[in-house]
Amino acid sequence: MLPLPSAQQLRYLIALSELRHFGRAAAACAVTQSTLSAGIMALERQLDSQLLDRTVGKKVVFTPLGHEIALKGRQALEALEAVPQLAVAARTPLTGPLRLGVIPTIGPFLIEPLVKTIRARFPQLTLSIAEDTTEHLLEKLGVGRLDMLVLAMPCLCDTAETLPLWRDPFHVIMPEDHPLARLSHVPVERLADQRMIMMEDGHCLREQTLAVCRQGREWHGTEGESDSTFSATSLHTMAEMVGLGLGIGVMPLLALEGGILRGHPVISRPLSGGPVWRTIGLGWRPRSPRSDDFRTLATAFSSLAPHHVQLQD
Repeated sequence: MLPLPSAQQLRYLIALSELRHFGRAAAACAVTQSTLSAGIMALERQLDSQLLDRTVGKKVVFTPLGHEIALKGRQALEALEAVPQLAVAARTPLTGPLRLGVIPTIGPFLIEPLVKTIRARFPQLTLSIAEDTTEHLLEKLGVGRLDMLVLAMPCLCDTAETLPLWRDPFHVIMPEDHPLARLSHVPVERLADQRMIMMEDGHCLREQTLAVCRQGREWHGTEGESDSTFSATSLHTMAEMVGLGLGIGVMPLLALEGGILRGHPVISRPLSGGPVWRTIGLGWRPRSPRSDDFRTLATAFSSLAPHHVQLQD
């Protein structure tokens, strides 16, 4: 009988195949880089086959056989992970562990009501939460370290099955004495030539803000470095920078209703013109045997939307 790869070996191989970087693949699998490398080498010895082309220096290049085995390995791992999940779902729906990933521009404002909702309505779920950027959360979802994500769309999340919940409108935040403060709504065209404070690279809110700014016909910013932009590591830092008069920012309503401007000499005005919102939604692995559970949770999470925002169909 041929020796079978272990589930851990398959996880290492799949992560490396998707991320093409030993360090990031190891981080996604929560192991050291040397452990991941040793696991893949052990798999090669076990199969008596070369899965990686090691003649190309530090680049991660799979052999044709390695690429094919990674594809088959993903199918095998998904089937293997589905076995206990099917058993749990069949025994009692909405029970057992739920490993939830949340992005930083949602987590501080939604985690508390979300946890309270889960505890009240689904007390048999054992919840754990990880906060990270969308890209890293999707990596962890793909290798089985997370079960479900709370996302802000649009985002690069094609590898997950997604379900939109509600629209989260964008507002402009500015110092109290800013010229735009006289307006009841700020047209996107008025963002042209403004000194913008945006989230740093890696946050989907940065790309969403850039998309809003591009709706203004005279927007001169770019996706790269610009003299007219500052970068913030969090929405709280953005509020601080705006309060110091360094520029203006685009802030989601969820954060504003969470009191993020409290104590800052900053005001907000709704944006108008074009699609000026992001969509809060959920994501999980395609074909997950817990999809029905996640859709039930989605219905519960929709109750957390502010009463005056538009729910998604």
